[in-house]
Amino acid sequence: MANHKPLLSTEVRDPRFFYGYIILLVSFVILMIVWGTQFSFGVFFKPVLNQFDWTRTATSGAYSLSMVLNGFFGIFAGRLSDRFGPRLVVTVCGFLVGLGYLLISQISAIWQMYLLYGVLISVGLAGMWVPLLSTVARWFTKRRGLASGIAASGIGVGTVIMPPLANQLITSYSWRTSYIIISLIVLVITVTIAQSLRRDPSQKGLLAYGTDPAKIGGLNLEDRGYSVQEAIHSWQFWIICIIGFCASFCVQNVVVHIVPHATDIGVSAAAAAIILSIVGIVNIGGKLGMGNFIDRIGSIRVLVIIFILLTVSFLWILLANELWMLYLFAVVFGAGYGGFAAVQSPLVAEYFGLKAHGAIFGLVIFAVQTGGAAGSLVAGYIYDIRSSYYWAFILCAILGIASLILSILLKPTRKPR
Repeated sequence: MANHKPLLSTEVRDPRFFYGYIILLVSFVILMIVWGTQFSFGVFFKPVLNQFDWTRTATSGAYSLSMVLNGFFGIFAGRLSDRFGPRLVVTVCGFLVGLGYLLISQISAIWQMYLLYGVLISVGLAGMWVPLLSTVARWFTKRRGLASGIAASGIGVGTVIMPPLANQLITSYSWRTSYIIISLIVLVITVTIAQSLRRDPSQKGLLAYGTDPAKIGGLNLEDRGYSVQEAIHSWQFWIICIIGFCASFCVQNVVVHIVPHATDIGVSAAAAAIILSIVGIVNIGGKLGMGNFIDRIGSIRVLVIIFILLTVSFLWILLANELWMLYLFAVVFGAGYGGFAAVQSPLVAEYFGLKAHGAIFGLVIFAVQTGGAAGSLVAGYIYDIRSSYYWAFILCAILGIASLILSILLKPTRKPR
């Protein structure tokens, strides 16, 4: 591992402005751009599908492959961020995402969609979520849940902005031109502001937010907590992975298929895109609210609240056959989804510490992304054989109940962190 200063040290400056706020802002903006664009896939879904006459299963498969490889590469992104810092990782990955969307604008065959969206963009996205949330966790000891929620709420803002923007661009130009414009937005903004990222407070001669130097002395808190090997030998790690798989299965089912589902039952494309925007708006409040609750009541109780919301939302959508009912679904689902995004990094820090946070978080995200891939693909397959998403939503409700039970059973680890 490359040499770097301890995360916490008594030899620190006392700045009037805490640089961690810059880290938080940069993380927020990058997540807003790249994941807001990723979650616009449902808006591009039918225009691309109709032009090439692909099936929904085949088209969803590119997204599913992206989710799986995103999680897989996230393992390495976490390790690379632990070693080299987030600035290098996010810069390179931001370039790959922008390049991927630019090349997608020129595709003419399904294998090209799988190669570019499923592989190239997934590699780039892997360097966004894990390194950024892991970095935020290192900069904030106190109020870590809220800080993670603020950073993650960038995805919610992106979901509000990017799907309607994509829909407007497609309406005004074409899906190909829309991808070119979006690629330039991603490339320029992400690569530019990533230069402000720093791995941990020691690189600025600072303490993590909320740390009292008088109480820690010269202790390096990175020496506390679990190694990757210790974490994967704990049953709590595997329960967290299963919970993440189930939650993401449900979330990506909606992200990819809610717009096609809405248009299938007679909702206009513009109104259907607004469903995703509502999810994004409520998602923001969910991340901030649940992030605050994490600091107050702990991650496990927040998980219970999250899966109650997700389960209720999927039971409701089974009855939703009017636009207002879909909007109400978006509100309940968005709150649960936002909380799930906010709780991931603090949960890993709470259970396994900061010693190998990026790498352990990357492993958890692999399970999360695999679940998301399965959710979008299974929903597409169910539609192709049933001409309805009904049983896909039933399955999500069942997984929500199972995750709720597992969250209640999850107990703290014993090793000091």
